[in-house]
Amino acid sequence: MGAASGLLPGGRRLAPGLHFLSTPIGAARDITLRALDILTVADVIAAEDTRSLRHLMEIHGVALGGRPLIAYHDHNGEAQRPRLLRALEAGQSVAYASEAGTPLVADPGYQLARAAIAAGHPVFAAPGPSAVLAALTVSGLPSDRFLFAGFPPKTGSARRKWLSEFAAVPATLIFYESPKRVGEMLGDLAQSLGGERQAVVCRELTKRFEEVRRGTISELAAEFADQTVKGEIVVLVDRPQPRVVQAADVTAALRERLGRMRVKDAAAEVAEALGLPRREVYQAALRLENEAE
Repeated sequence: MGAASGLLPGGRRLAPGLHFLSTPIGAARDITLRALDILTVADVIAAEDTRSLRHLMEIHGVALGGRPLIAYHDHNGEAQRPRLLRALEAGQSVAYASEAGTPLVADPGYQLARAAIAAGHPVFAAPGPSAVLAALTVSGLPSDRFLFAGFPPKTGSARRKWLSEFAAVPATLIFYESPKRVGEMLGDLAQSLGGERQAVVCRELTKRFEEVRRGTISELAAEFADQTVKGEIVVLVDRPQPRVVQAADVTAALRERLGRMRVKDAAAEVAEALGLPRREVYQAALRLENEAE
């Protein structure tokens, strides 16, 4: 099957449109058969890093032939999008590959997708490797609800303010971070979210020196504080745990307020402060009020 045939297995032609391909995050054999089929027959190939994609194609015996291989990244997206859109307008199939992982996840393909959709061109995805999902899988943290937050700001004050916005999110949080800043980032996480939360640091997923460390945020912050770290980093943080409120705490809070507030107002304030149902707190306030009479 030659590149010029434009055929997929079974004699099917690759549909005109923009095809997003997921590429391995470490192990070259993690690429899917479908992604290789698309790379084999696409009319035009674009990549965040043309050198890494060319190497991947060589590993798997996919010939480029006379087809264009276009670099498309953060620094040249504005200039290259018109060229790719012209290819789509001409009815060609355009394959775009991230440097590693799934396109549009911390990747410059987003604007290309929006431009193609706005112009009325079909957009397809050949799913595959993703550092987000790989890290979530090995973390042991809840996976029923998660939030990918991307890269934190580089400076400490901005990072702490940014991280604090996620403090109450009821989901597993997933961040990418530079190995040079992971120690500082964990320290800021402890300050912004609380050091007692469970967290996981994944390094070099699917690669030879893959490492997964688990513990509280404070424990991990102490481990990474003075370490020189290399490789790709994913940091995951468990959701906030429900606060356990003792009956004595409710009673003390109500008594402090009942001396200066109406029963209804005291109950409402305590319920909000402790995160408890208003009706239950109101009934407790009434009992205290009756005992005092």
